Amino acid sequence: MSVGLEKVSRELADHLSRRGVPAVTAFPAAPRREEARPVAVVSLRGCRAVSSGFQNYLGERFQEETGRWEERYGHRAELTFGLDLYAPERGDGEVLQAAFDALAGALLLEGPEGMVLKELSCGETVRDGESRRLKRPVTAVFTLYLSAAVDAGGAFTDFELRGVVKE
Repeated sequence: MSVGLEKVSRELADHLSRRGVPAVTAFPAAPRREEARPVAVVSLRGCRAVSSGFQNYLGERFQEETGRWEERYGHRAELTFGLDLYAPERGDGEVLQAAFDALAGALLLEGPEGMVLKELSCGETVRDGESRRLKRPVTAVFTLYLSAAVDAGGAFTDFELRGVVKE
C-alpha cells in the first residue's frame, strides 16, 4: 500500500511548472534530457507524521461513485522537500537567483493546494562537478494532512493529500 508521498512530490513539481518554474521529480524511471534553462528537482527529504484525532479518525464521507459512506483516517504531516535548482554550468549564477525568486513567489504567494508552507530556505550557488551544472540547494517544509479511506471490508485504500491545515 502506498501512503501517497510520491503523489505529493509530483503535485509539488506540477504546481511549480504551472507557475513558470520548470520542475521535475528526482530519480525518474527514464533518463531525462538536458535542460538549457534552470530546473527545480523535487525530492522528499523528510517526513514527520503525527496523530490528528482519536485513533487518527477524521470522520465519514459519502462516495457518490459507490453510493456508500466511507470512514476517513489520517495524519497531520510535516514534509521536508529538496527543491534544488540546477542550471547549465556556463552561466554566472544570476540565472539561478532569478529561478529562486520565481520559485519563492510560486510557493509564498499561492502554494500548492492543501499544503501550507512553513519554511523556505536556500544555500549559495555552487558548481556541481558531478553533474557539470550550477546548483543552488533549496529546502521547503510544508504542513499538510494525509488521509485514507476504509472500505466496507475494513481495508485501507490509498492515502491522499486532503484539506488545508489551520493553525
